[in-house]
Amino acid sequence: MGDDFGGEIDAVVDRYGRFARDEAPGRSALYAEWAAGVAADRDIAGILARIPSARRQPPLVFAVSRLLGAPEQPFPAWAAWLTGHADELVAEASVRRLQTNEPQRSAALLPALATISGPIALLELGASAGLCLYPDRYSYDYRGPEGVTALDPGSGPSSVALACDVTGDPPLRMPEVVWRAGIDLEPLDAGDPRDRRFLTSLVWPGETGRVERIAAALDIVAADPPLLLAGDASDPRVLGEAAAMAPDGATLVVTTPGVLPHIPHAGRERLVEAVRALDAVWITIDPPGLHEWRRHVVDPVTWGGFVLARDGAPLAAVDPLGAFVRWRASHTEETDAAG
Repeated sequence: MGDDFGGEIDAVVDRYGRFARDEAPGRSALYAEWAAGVAADRDIAGILARIPSARRQPPLVFAVSRLLGAPEQPFPAWAAWLTGHADELVAEASVRRLQTNEPQRSAALLPALATISGPIALLELGASAGLCLYPDRYSYDYRGPEGVTALDPGSGPSSVALACDVTGDPPLRMPEVVWRAGIDLEPLDAGDPRDRRFLTSLVWPGETGRVERIAAALDIVAADPPLLLAGDASDPRVLGEAAAMAPDGATLVVTTPGVLPHIPHAGRERLVEAVRALDAVWITIDPPGLHEWRRHVVDPVTWGGFVLARDGAPLAAVDPLGAFVRWRASHTEETDAAG
């Protein structure tokens, strides 16, 4: 074994060890066990080292293994399966990417969309299968200190019901979405059985309710598919061509819910410039540390969540998957944003 490949194994051991210690506990006991097992077994780590470094994140590799039939059992059983399916796993993981598509994020996006009056043309960057392009097709229960605010689509209660804890006084109303489109490097098809299975495989074992919620959202999207374009949204030409398809008379709203941290710095800066050049409202959900290019300063230590922002102005601290919204914008800021 060459020194270079030995270094790749060391990188796998380090990455999976950190995942076992710092990321999986409290969210998935099984993934924590698998990752710790990889970190302690250089033969298994050697198999994963054959996957390109950009495609060997623990949640992706574990999801791909489950997609291919790996048992959700303790590490020895998973490792035995992996040993017998090494080439298959390496090949599949090498062409997959993390494309988590959580409709619950719509509960965090909706208050920002509610600051926009009139019809909306919704364009999501990093759209995956487009599940966050349907905020008007889901039902919501916003649970605040003074009770519950319930919202349903005009057609009645949805098969996708999203509960969200809320503080502050966010605007809560259904957006009027008249056009929806997304850009993704490799869009997924909500109607394709293998893509559907991959998306549900990306749910970590132990996360109750997510598989059912995603499956129900996939049914909604498959019944009325959005326009999904394959391309690099940080390319101004790709973004401009997509934006030009939006209908006249609607406000173009570009959303990037959690995608920016996964784009290398140069591409992220290029995307920021391209979005700012559009005649559009831009709604983001990002870690507070990513806001160095914003005109407002957010303290990552005290903010208390990810940042929901409109055109760079923070509106709320939110759970990155939409479980809570802590509204921070004043009524004056809301009025200015809606104008």
